[in-house]
Amino acid sequence: MKKLTKLSVLFILGFSLLQIQNSIAQQDSIAMKYASTIAIEDLKEDLTILASDALEGRETGKRGQKMAAAYIRAHFEEIGLEGPVKTGNGYYQDVPLVTLTPSNIYLNIKGEKLKHVEEDILYYGQSINTDEIKTEVVFAGNGSEKNFEAVDVEGKTALVMVNTRVERQAALELGKEKGVEFMFVVYHNSDEEFNKYRNRFKTTFSRGSLIIDKGLEESNRANSFFISPTVASKILNASFDKMSKAIKDFNAGKKKALKKIKSNEVSYKTNFIKGSIVSENVLGYIEGSEFKDEVIVMTAHYDHEGIKNGEIFNGADDDGSGTVAVMDIAEAFAKAKADGNGPRRSILFMTVTAEEKGLLGSEYYADNPIFPLKNTVVNLNMDMIGRIGKGYGDKGEYIRLIGSDAMSTELHNINELANEMYTHLYLDYTFNDKNHPSRSYYRSDHWNFAKNGIPIISYGNGPHADYHKPTDTVDKIEFELLRKRAQLIFYTAWEVANRDKRLIIDKEQ
Repeated sequence: MKKLTKLSVLFILGFSLLQIQNSIAQQDSIAMKYASTIAIEDLKEDLTILASDALEGRETGKRGQKMAAAYIRAHFEEIGLEGPVKTGNGYYQDVPLVTLTPSNIYLNIKGEKLKHVEEDILYYGQSINTDEIKTEVVFAGNGSEKNFEAVDVEGKTALVMVNTRVERQAALELGKEKGVEFMFVVYHNSDEEFNKYRNRFKTTFSRGSLIIDKGLEESNRANSFFISPTVASKILNASFDKMSKAIKDFNAGKKKALKKIKSNEVSYKTNFIKGSIVSENVLGYIEGSEFKDEVIVMTAHYDHEGIKNGEIFNGADDDGSGTVAVMDIAEAFAKAKADGNGPRRSILFMTVTAEEKGLLGSEYYADNPIFPLKNTVVNLNMDMIGRIGKGYGDKGEYIRLIGSDAMSTELHNINELANEMYTHLYLDYTFNDKNHPSRSYYRSDHWNFAKNGIPIISYGNGPHADYHKPTDTVDKIEFELLRKRAQLIFYTAWEVANRDKRLIIDKEQ
């Protein structure tokens, strides 16, 4: 019986693949005609403008981002796409954002005030304003479940010593579960290491955060200060070596080892200056001829890092490359519609804002969709598709895929067969696993669709030496490879848009 069941599954899978192949073959010459209109010259022209110095790195809410939005909108209008937003100009979905900039944040140890960023503390947590709060500090070892259970931390501040980012995040989440009021985290083995870390991320910790204007949401992590070993010693009147030994002794079975590091009292204050800005998702729409209520959403983020220390971060690959791909794929579908070969399903082309600030543009769309999420068939996301990433030099013409088989085997097969028939790229699935240490599945705009049960594919080339640097410029883009990658995405969208039945979801998110 078991053998028959497996054979039946294989037969059904094989039949499904055959159906997909036949469907693609039937559309072959028409699809190829419009895929060929995705041209290197157009990609280069658009990217040269979007990633120029004149657009000042396209930082969310700044002049350059507004200029980029206007350019993309003009393109959508020119090629005949509709603006589907019912307010304003129809092409912009306004995204209301709140800026929260660190102001008066400090730690007070017996009258010695240590200022956030300026001295050996870095605030990491929600952007809240407090009076100066006095708190008891308890040593919770390495922040593991076993270490937390050994001491009373509820309503108090816990000080922990960790070695990795993963341990740090786990300790902050566990501390929150245990009811701590606040946490101090020693993340480095020496003051020198801490200072290198502080100097490296000084700008990040100083410039504050940007959130969607919907009120402060509860975090699953405790608010905290990252502190140097010397500051930790001052707080608990114990040397770094003594605290490290206490952890070793406790984990070796000495149950009272952590309690031998006596608790102490300190006080702290957090203060942020609040502002507000409005940014824009840019939307262009083609209504389907037959299944118009079913919508394919194609995305890329057009924001980048702006200007830092006087240098412009042009973001040609991140994500100018994905943005111009969306623009030119949209033009290919618009030409098909003008010729009477428009898609059977509707397609929304959307360049989103504030990805670099935490996937905020796509999050806002998912919370305030122009078309119901239940009618959204798939999201095809393009985030960095114009370069050769680290470790891919021997792969030839390739593309990195994330999430293609996470919810729909059919979607995965469509993309595979489109590549086999047309583009012949090496398809890399190294980062496809949801549990991959890089957590790539959760790190671009596709995630805000995936978490809502919508099948996704995120296309990319992976980070390279110029990632998030001012050297990510147009002259380094591999335009022939960018064109071929955009064509694969076009062919996949074409098949999903024109097939007889909606994609089957056969896996749970």
